[in-house]
Amino acid sequence: MTPEEKTVIRDQIVEMFDHAYGSYMKHAYPADELMPLSCRGRVRGQEPNRGDIDDSLGKFSLTLIDTLDTLVVLNKLDEFEDAVRKALRDVRLDNDVVVSVFETNIRVLGGLLGAHVMADLLRQRGDRMQWYRDELLHMAKELGHRLLPAFNTTSGLPYPKVNLRHGVLSPLSRTGTESDTCTACAGTMILEFAALSRLSGESVFEEHARKAMDVLWERRQKGSDLVGTVINIHNGEWVRRESGVGAGIDSYYEYLMKAYILLGDNVFLERFNIHYSAIMKYISQPPLLLNVHMHNPTVSVRSWMDSLLAFFPGLQVLRGDLKPAIETHEMLYQVTKQHKFLPEAFTTEFRVHWGQHLLRPEFAESTYYLYKATGDPYYLRVGQSIVEKLNAYTRVPCGFAAVQDVRTGAHEDRMDSFFLAEMFKYLYLLFSEKSQLPINIDDYIFTTEAHLLPVSLSTTQPSCQGNVTEMIPVSQEDDLFTHSCPSTETLFPNNPSFAKTIRDSYKYLTGVGRAFRPLPVREIELPLHDNGMEPVEFLKSMGISLTPLNEVTAGDYGSQKEHKGVYRVKLVAEVSQTLEEEEVVPHVVQLISPPYLGRTVLTAGPAKFGMDLSKQEHGVKGRLVRACPYTACGPIDNAMEIKGHIALALRGDCMFAVKARRLQEAGAIGVIFIDHREGSNSEDTPLFQMVGDGDSTEDITLALVFLFSREGAVLTAALEEHNNVDVLLLAKEREMGHGKTVKPFGMNIKLRLAEQGELEEGAARGPTLEFVLGKEGVLLKEEEEEEPQGGGRPSQEQQQFCEKATEDARTEPCSADSPQTPNSGTDTNP
Repeated sequence: MTPEEKTVIRDQIVEMFDHAYGSYMKHAYPADELMPLSCRGRVRGQEPNRGDIDDSLGKFSLTLIDTLDTLVVLNKLDEFEDAVRKALRDVRLDNDVVVSVFETNIRVLGGLLGAHVMADLLRQRGDRMQWYRDELLHMAKELGHRLLPAFNTTSGLPYPKVNLRHGVLSPLSRTGTESDTCTACAGTMILEFAALSRLSGESVFEEHARKAMDVLWERRQKGSDLVGTVINIHNGEWVRRESGVGAGIDSYYEYLMKAYILLGDNVFLERFNIHYSAIMKYISQPPLLLNVHMHNPTVSVRSWMDSLLAFFPGLQVLRGDLKPAIETHEMLYQVTKQHKFLPEAFTTEFRVHWGQHLLRPEFAESTYYLYKATGDPYYLRVGQSIVEKLNAYTRVPCGFAAVQDVRTGAHEDRMDSFFLAEMFKYLYLLFSEKSQLPINIDDYIFTTEAHLLPVSLSTTQPSCQGNVTEMIPVSQEDDLFTHSCPSTETLFPNNPSFAKTIRDSYKYLTGVGRAFRPLPVREIELPLHDNGMEPVEFLKSMGISLTPLNEVTAGDYGSQKEHKGVYRVKLVAEVSQTLEEEEVVPHVVQLISPPYLGRTVLTAGPAKFGMDLSKQEHGVKGRLVRACPYTACGPIDNAMEIKGHIALALRGDCMFAVKARRLQEAGAIGVIFIDHREGSNSEDTPLFQMVGDGDSTEDITLALVFLFSREGAVLTAALEEHNNVDVLLLAKEREMGHGKTVKPFGMNIKLRLAEQGELEEGAARGPTLEFVLGKEGVLLKEEEEEEPQGGGRPSQEQQQFCEKATEDARTEPCSADSPQTPNSGTDTNP
């Protein structure tokens, strides 16, 4: 790629950043985030609750703070100075709001620290920011103290949430009931907290972060050296034992490696190397990164991967393990070629598992690291494709919008702050030379949110007293790069095209770009002999027919060699009866209290467990009460209010069955689950049946239905406008004011052409179907040899579906005197 071409792409990235950041400042600031489709800010409490997603929002101008050091990297120094002044003037950190400790640490504390480091650097240079007096560091220290109450646990692992004003255990905090946290949530504090301690001189932050890292290390599975995904913060027991490198664990591994780089403490490198050996032994199956059970790591626990693992090739570059980094990155690139973006989750066959794409930057991050490690311009082309797809498929008039489903391209009304904090940093750096940057990027390490912390902290700032981790003796086979950074010349001597050599074997992994070639005949060798064909007959009885290869026509497989005893396998299926696809029976939520009086009917999906509403003639009627917490994943705080009523709960954070059990224990008679994905609706999205959690769900007996977001908004709006809202849950066919419908009975019909009156030889006489061809259309007429018992005129429904299944699977007429039509007398000879 020529320098001129790189300059064009770099300018395009700056223009895209201006569009995104400018849209936020124009339409959203001082709100936390921009809603790019609505062209307004997302203010917590003023928009529909999205569950835990909203715990990133603390009414502290999240996107502004997350973007501050990006402005410096992109050489927008005037804008940076202006943004710092705005942050100091407008941002408050003492809001009465419950936030995620993890998200607030990496986005806000990290953003304040990165911005302080940049402001201090510019001040020292003497040409700008001369007025700056460490105000951002003071804000960071205040925020650090507001996060510290989360560490008030017996184990030292932090609570997942904290109230910025009231802490955790205060009666006013509205939090502190949680018992679990994710591994990454507890293990992604050390960089920001240690940097805060080193810069402020207050050791308490680093002490708590180190303690949490120690607990996770101690609780690893000693046999496999892997950690689980969710851990109990009080007793340190694992709650979810699946182990991988994606969501829930990802940045714990990242922060072990980077804590060593930032702080120079060998214990973090020792721990990382032990974990890394286990990852490469059990989880990495190049190019895939699988999830396994931490106690039995040879067992894969799921058949899909999530997009957050896209950071891992970048971490492998820091470790110096380039080959698997190149392999996994190439796999991810092939997936983006197939689906335009990385879906939130995709299967090991590279099909979409969850279709969302939230403008996540991890793939761009790994692309940047691999380009810096290899110098291979291939990765510039990968970066160029990211830029082009963002512009083509996510750009909207007020910014960039997340993709709700990569299969449809539909947008979602969100632009998370990490898009500005990370994506534009990595893309800009990818296409920039060192001389074009206002800072020496090699002097800094990126946090997981791509905030810049100076690696000089380990030497210029003393380690805090009393919190240096004890060295834990471990037995480990060191490799060449356990304690040193490898060079590509050492790894791949005299092979400048090594990256291409590794990539090429994964070039057509997903099938995209490959010319179509019919697959050759697959040979299967069986112990068959010319004089003993019994096995062939036995296989035929199983529906498998074998043909010797020398009998296959030369035109089809002329290139195949003849092998004695080698047969071509042909699978033959003879279908005798169609099995109907499992049908999702639509349910409804009918608002029956004034002023609705049954006129408002919302289409709902059923559950495979709980009460079968299709068998309840009158459905389930009750008053709506919103569950608290809304996701119903923790203990129900308003059980007294819910008892005897129908609960309203938000989808997400835990399984439907878990929510249902909690609400059933609280005394609810039914539950309406509302989708947490904004804009989803029953018109655009097929209904589905809610499933259990894999265990027996026979204990769940209450009525359960599911509403998409748009239908759910009608219900929540009604509840806000009228305190008492009564609803009726029932199967759609039993909806009030509508007659019953009869489900058609499906069967296979064997047709043959015959002379009039002729009966197939050997066929038993019985009911027959005769097609009558007439001038005015085709009629279906039923005949019977003998007059059946009973009489009476069939109903209109019986005329329409005039068969019924008997126990011995024969078809009998419903009535002998089905009405004749004027055409029935026409000539019926085919």
